[in-house]
Amino acid sequence: MNGKKPLRTLAERVNGRDEMNSDFKLPKRRSIRLKGYDYSQNGAYFVTACTKDRQPTINSEIIREIIRKTWENLPNYYPNVLLDEFVIMPNHIHGIIVIQNNPVGAGLRPARKLSEIVRAFKSYSSREINRHFNSPGRSFWQRNYYDHIIRNEIDLSEKRKYICENPLKWGIDEYNPANLHHKKP
Repeated sequence: MNGKKPLRTLAERVNGRDEMNSDFKLPKRRSIRLKGYDYSQNGAYFVTACTKDRQPTINSEIIREIIRKTWENLPNYYPNVLLDEFVIMPNHIHGIIVIQNNPVGAGLRPARKLSEIVRAFKSYSSREINRHFNSPGRSFWQRNYYDHIIRNEIDLSEKRKYICENPLKWGIDEYNPANLHHKKP
């Protein structure tokens, strides 16, 4: 490198340009991850990933199958991952990922963070969907994802129930196109 600190954020890149107005500031993206928590440690995690702009683009059996197969293949790429409940909705998915790392020195691979596992899921499924529909580079998923650290068996049971019952709630979901005419301006 040239000795300069690399610019890490879009705001730094934009604000660091000479031709930009120095008063212009982009809003900082707030992390929704639990500060200081190690997301590679053993545990169960409830995750939600939404489609781009929450559009109901999971609207065909082939897309649903690609997403399901990608989810089910995660343990083949991450041997320390176990999968629990999972549901595919028209504009999002919910699932439970369990990370079980070997004791130090017992495994050959380092622990993988939840963000890497979710990023791989989204990347692999997007790539396959785009390949199938001949739409390279199209964004399928929103940039981020929601997670919840499952803290005990009661919490796990509640998240499993939520996932199983979620399809029953699609009829009243605010992003369901059938409900758009009910929105207030």
